[in-house]
This record gives sequence, C-alpha cells and structure tokens, in this order.
Amino acid sequence: MQQIKIIFFDIDGTLIGMQSKHISPRTVEALHRLRANGIRLCIATGRAPVTLPDFGGAEFDAYLTFNGSLCYAGADTIYSRPINGADLQRLIQNAASLGRPVAAATRDLIAANGTDTDLADYFAIANEKPDLTADFDAVCRQPVYQLMLGCRAKDYPSILQGVSGAKIAAWWDRAVDVIPADGGKGVGIQKVLAYYGLDKSQALAFGDGNNDLEMLEAVGTGVAMANASPELKALADAVCPSVAEDGIWQYCAAHGLI
Repeated sequence: MQQIKIIFFDIDGTLIGMQSKHISPRTVEALHRLRANGIRLCIATGRAPVTLPDFGGAEFDAYLTFNGSLCYAGADTIYSRPINGADLQRLIQNAASLGRPVAAATRDLIAANGTDTDLADYFAIANEKPDLTADFDAVCRQPVYQLMLGCRAKDYPSILQGVSGAKIAAWWDRAVDVIPADGGKGVGIQKVLAYYGLDKSQALAFGDGNNDLEMLEAVGTGVAMANASPELKALADAVCPSVAEDGIWQYCAAHGLI
C-alpha cells in the first residue's frame, strides 16, 4: 500500500471512542508515524472547527468540517459552501413544526434557538452544550454551514419539505446534520485531493457512520471500523478492529503504512 499519499479520518467512533471520548496513545503514535512516512493526514468530520478535540499532539494537514461544507488547510480555504438563506429559514420553520429546536453553525460559533434531550445528548458526544446565549437570528444572517437537530428517520421528509438546496447527513439515530446539497464528505474529499494534486487511488479513509458512506466512495481504499454501521461495512473495502482496539494502528501496521 505504498501508493497511499493521503488518509482521511472521521473523528467520533473512529479516531475517538464514543464512550471514552479521547484518542488513545497508540492511535496518536500511528498518526505521528504516518506523517513521518510522508503521508498527509486529514480530518473528515461532521463537527464544526470550534468543536475539534485535542488529538494528543498529532497534527493534520487539512480539515474537512461540517461533513465537507467547509474544508481548509492552514490559512487556505479549500472549499466553502454554506446553506442558502431561503433553505435555512425553511429548515428552521420545518423543525419548529416538529416541535424541534435547532443549532446553527457558522465557521466560528454555534448557536441554538432552544434545546431538547436529543439535541443536548448529541452535543454531549463532543463534550459540548447547545449555546442559547447568542443572538440566534443574527447568527443565521451569517454563513451557516450546518444545522443540527434532534429527530428520527421518519422525520427526514418533514425536515426537508420545500427545501431544494440542502440534504441530511446522519450518523446517529436521534439527530441529524443538515448540510448543503452540494456538500458532503465525498465532495470535500474531491476538493482536498484536487488541492494537493492527488488521485483517488492514492487516498485511504477510515470511518464508522452513515455520513461516511460518501467518504469511502470518494477514496481508493475505504476502511470501516469494526464498530461501524452495517451499511458502511457493506460498502467498505476492508473492516479493521474497533476504535477501542486501536483499529487504525492495527490496520496501518498490518498494511505496511507505519
């Protein structure tokens, strides 16, 4: 696998355990060794830049955030695609019709117009709480890359009713990320590969959720964690041990990447 030049990593359930909420020393070691071997490392997450966790000193070349709606490398913005204003307002109205508060995320902050158990628990996965102090309407006048709300799969059609330029990216069964229709981890990866002048065949990705389906399709080698969804495992080229078993380290060692 020496042709691999770049690796994309989901965070929650992939680099960081959903229960432990931290990155293991062995995973940090794998990241350091990959980088020492000249492989570029990229985060590919549904998280906002402001909620990125501590990676134990490991560094990344690029960040694909908001499920691909905002991608950057250092000071360079590689791709920026916020939700258009009309769709944003309709999404907020649709959520209200379901009795659901929402959280809107800009590049620099996240503000909510309320909270409920599902939304609070969703934020808690990233050790965060919905911020109810900001002026929500003012935040929504800025570029909003992602809208988050608690819901169930049966609510998806109601959330998107009358919306033409947005779609749902879901990796948890009690909440969703709503992103631009021309966003997604797959689009983000295409933009990052073009930025670095790399081919799909030179890219590998690790993921665990259904919002990683596009990501695994966008790279030459897609690896699902053992704790991944059945849908992702079915699509993946390989399945590595779980995040709790340092699956990334084990896969990279077994395939001569470290």
